[in-house]
Amino acid sequence: MKLSKFKFELPEGLLAEYPAEHRDESRLMVLDRKKQTIEHHTFKDLINYFDEGDLMILNNTKVFPARMYGEKEKTGARIEVFLLRELNAESRLWDVLVDPARKIRIGNKLFFGDDESLVAEVIDNTTSRGRTLRFLYDGSYEEFRKKLQELGETPLPKYIQRKVEPSDAERYQTIYAKHEGAVAAPTAGLHFSKHLMKRLEIKGIDFSEVTLHVGLGTFSPVEVEDLSKHKMDSEKAIVTSETIKIVNNAIDNKKRICAVGTTVMRALESAVSSNGHLNTFDRWTNKFIFPPYDFSIANSMITNFHTPKSTLMMMAAAFAGYDFLMEAYEEAVKEKYKFYSYGDAMLII
Repeated sequence: MKLSKFKFELPEGLLAEYPAEHRDESRLMVLDRKKQTIEHHTFKDLINYFDEGDLMILNNTKVFPARMYGEKEKTGARIEVFLLRELNAESRLWDVLVDPARKIRIGNKLFFGDDESLVAEVIDNTTSRGRTLRFLYDGSYEEFRKKLQELGETPLPKYIQRKVEPSDAERYQTIYAKHEGAVAAPTAGLHFSKHLMKRLEIKGIDFSEVTLHVGLGTFSPVEVEDLSKHKMDSEKAIVTSETIKIVNNAIDNKKRICAVGTTVMRALESAVSSNGHLNTFDRWTNKFIFPPYDFSIANSMITNFHTPKSTLMMMAAAFAGYDFLMEAYEEAVKEKYKFYSYGDAMLII
């Protein structure tokens, strides 16, 4: 499959700058692969497609406020620092991206906060924009992490041009987020409200959870025409023994199993056993799913509308079928569905 097959015209006005006023009132397009039909609904209508004993699998990762702004020593230049991952808790080493990168060299110090109570020293160059920082802070580790929370802001994707607002701290987070470690939200889950979750539970729909800490690689462009040559960034994924019991039981009972988002699908497909069941998993995955692909666990999927040539769109095409997904995207543009992180949702059954 070629990269150019995933090109389409996306009007700029369809990129969602804000979420829907209420989580479960975003729009929902339903794709039925067997009937090859497309229906238009509201997200809370999702309940009509699931019955007692069906299973929804959620990604319980939690977004941390990864974007910080510091000042370079001596010059006072404003530098954006994007925290990617903690490398060593004891030494307070972090893998980060810096912008503008050309100004930041090994040995430079950056000062954060009005009182400059947090200082970081650049100790390595990792990529053109990547750096390793050692944070210098006198307090305990818990106090240090609290300081990062105070100084960081919600890491909205760069396509959102507006300033981060206080409401983003809540809305760019699922209501079931538990384990901090993501720098981008698992956006399919943003549409679930407490009220909808309760209605689903009352109907008898089961839930289980995996963890996949979404990295910035989710936004990385594909730069090779031959998709088999593309390398995904690795992300930490965890599938527990409790989850595999629930999921394998649903498989054995031939229930509808819904992956809530591409991150859940990646975690599941990274942990498949040779007999088509789920294994426990606790390591990094760089699984890249694009058409054609045979899925082993989930037989339905919720996902947002993705940008042209993105790996997320490619996975959706692998699940829905390439031609059917392209037809659905053409319909989405015509019907003015909202795309990307704060956009509308698609259910593929």
